[in-house]
Amino acid sequence: MVSAVFHSPSDASDALRADKASTKPTSNPMSSTAAAATLPVTASSTPAASKPATPSIDWVGLALKTLAPMAGIALLIGIWALLTMKSTSFPTPLATWNEAVKLFADPFYRNSPNDQGIGWNILFSLKRVAMGFGLAAVVGIPMGFLIGRSTIASAMLNPIISLLRPVSPLAWLPIGLLVFKSADPAAIWTIFICSIWPMIINTAVGVQRVPEDYLNVAKVLNLSEWKIVTKILFPSVLPYMLTGVRLSVGTAWLVIVAAEMLTGGVGIGFWVWDEWNNLNVHHILIAIFVIGIVGLMLEQALVSIAKRFSFE
Repeated sequence: MVSAVFHSPSDASDALRADKASTKPTSNPMSSTAAAATLPVTASSTPAASKPATPSIDWVGLALKTLAPMAGIALLIGIWALLTMKSTSFPTPLATWNEAVKLFADPFYRNSPNDQGIGWNILFSLKRVAMGFGLAAVVGIPMGFLIGRSTIASAMLNPIISLLRPVSPLAWLPIGLLVFKSADPAAIWTIFICSIWPMIINTAVGVQRVPEDYLNVAKVLNLSEWKIVTKILFPSVLPYMLTGVRLSVGTAWLVIVAAEMLTGGVGIGFWVWDEWNNLNVHHILIAIFVIGIVGLMLEQALVSIAKRFSFE
């Protein structure tokens, strides 16, 4: 401890003032800044929370999906109206529409076996297509797997497929009439023979394009052929297989109209031919639109199924 000796009261007072001056805080701008930096941040000092951005509407894509198809249909109807403006034999779009309203007011009437509504004719045609197409799927898809997996089967069956595939579907109709002695199974046979080729070819191509590494792993694991087909081949081949199915159902719907024109009975093809014999052009045009709409619905349904079961 340091002791100070004061010789007079004035010296003591002067020392006391000097001591107070030395202990007085000094203002330092840097220290105040540092202190301010350590202060807790309050809610009012934070920036306002950004609002989620409102999703912008893709007007171009919306126009392409809605306005463009409508413009195309309007263009078709406009050309049709211009070409039939002064025609007396070919119906105008308005006259065809009026006949369609009358026709679909009662599409399921039944006066006789050969006089039924357009709804019954569409259902009978779809029934034949389903039967012939189903038989083609049952036979064609396994055959495609066999051709894709077996080199011997591929060498044996490929020449036969290449020979028979280009044959016109209607060329098979007399064979069906000869064998089955009836128009209905002959039409189903024609659908079967014309819709089987896309299924066989697309399925076989899908099997052949399965990566070899997958099959090598299956050999290492000593998997059975059934597990190889169900666990490895089927998921990989499914997109190809569904493409073949879509092509086949489109071909089947095309063929049934021509087959029913030749065989008669009940069906949309027979209905078109019967309306031609009655010189009812309005109904023929309506049938053309109905056939196109039903075919489009079948194709879109299979496209949606293909997207749903895609393993990509």
